[in-house]
Amino acid sequence: MSGDEELSDNLSESLKTTLKNLCIAIAFSVAFAYIEAAVVVYLRAIFHPGGFTFPMKVFGAGPLTKRLLLTEIGREAATIVLIFTAAWLFGRNRRQRVAYFLTIFAVWDIFYYVWLKVLIDWPASIMDWDILFLIPVAWASPVLYPVLISVTMFAFAVILLCRPCSAGPFKVTLLDWFGFFVSGLIVVFSFSVAGLHITEQDFASYFYRPLFAAGYLLGVAVFARCLLKSR
Repeated sequence: MSGDEELSDNLSESLKTTLKNLCIAIAFSVAFAYIEAAVVVYLRAIFHPGGFTFPMKVFGAGPLTKRLLLTEIGREAATIVLIFTAAWLFGRNRRQRVAYFLTIFAVWDIFYYVWLKVLIDWPASIMDWDILFLIPVAWASPVLYPVLISVTMFAFAVILLCRPCSAGPFKVTLLDWFGFFVSGLIVVFSFSVAGLHITEQDFASYFYRPLFAAGYLLGVAVFARCLLKSR
């Protein structure tokens, strides 16, 4: 067998292994999304027996409400730890671990809404509003925007995972990491500002789409820059 043939066989075997692990990660994420959706079905039955609608009603500050809220915040924190842990176990190096984190988070988030649609026929529209996260404050926006981010994250992950090792390392400088950080900060800020006003009648006016777009496009641009540098 020539050197080129051996290299081709090694690349083919590596790609098969990557695709197998990617499929396992996706299966894990879909199942995890069902668990998340099931919990939310129960929470909505408790807190929103009349229907989950915006603007949100103001809940009481009794001991039971506080305890349930703290429990939910703890569950969200545990969810992120679980995703990090799974990504660490799936990946063999930093690039793969980042890619698997993006994969698991993205598929989990997308199928969370898929399962809610199956279980309770919600959302009725991709533009329905949702509470996205509670740490450190409530995040809120139409469903479209977190799903858009997740689709993009999954695309990034596939590029990272399917990029052959022979192509060299994926080059991310300190400036690039700062760009990703600023991108995420802007997006989270746009969600958080909206989340602070979810009990007000004009809640929708507090989600600044141009601000979200700026953060989202910055992240895409930084990733594209890294990809071009790594060729």
